[in-house]
Amino acid sequence: MSDLINKLYEAVIEGEEDDALEIAKASIEAGLEPLKVIRGGIQAAMDLMGDQFENGEAFLPELMLAGDAATLAMEVLLAKIKEDGGEGADSGTVVIGVMAGDHHDIGKNLVRAILSANGFKVIDLGIDVGVRDFIETAKRENAKIIACSTLITTSLPYQKELIETLDAMKIREKYQVILGGGPVTPQWTNMIKADGYSNTASECVELCKQLVSRDLEGGAADPIIIGALNA
Repeated sequence: MSDLINKLYEAVIEGEEDDALEIAKASIEAGLEPLKVIRGGIQAAMDLMGDQFENGEAFLPELMLAGDAATLAMEVLLAKIKEDGGEGADSGTVVIGVMAGDHHDIGKNLVRAILSANGFKVIDLGIDVGVRDFIETAKRENAKIIACSTLITTSLPYQKELIETLDAMKIREKYQVILGGGPVTPQWTNMIKADGYSNTASECVELCKQLVSRDLEGGAADPIIIGALNA
């Protein structure tokens, strides 16, 4: 593996935004293939950070810094791919956000970073996002997946409202709605007829990949539950 890719890997893990950005630029100047840099330098680093967080070996501040460094480097590398006329590792478009009433975005930010590192185009709506904002953005961006999370129980009803609104608009079949967050459970996912649930950020990547594949193949409509201890 290139020394620059190794350096980028370390910069992301350490949360060194300026270093990650400069190394990403240097890799382009050196003629390295952007996708290889993304996979070896960013995706691998974020996978490690996600595992360490889940195992209690890394903490939220470290995770946030790593995600910010990864995002800056990703922007440079994806811009190069687009400039060269390629679509890169485009796995599909995901609209992501935290439901109305909730201002907690740590988990959402990690999911965004890991999805981006795995080739998804991620449209981040931020926090306190209304149902209509999710839907209108998904329509405008031609997204297939809407990822909505919450860490508070009072915002759970908005996840249900999102699916009911899609039904009322007769466009439910156009979107895969996935859920996440502390109070969200597989039982809730099934009850409101969402399309998927993952217990961790890294598992969300696998969930999205399975949903894209299922959409292309016209598979069954049962929710996909990944990583839930109480599934």
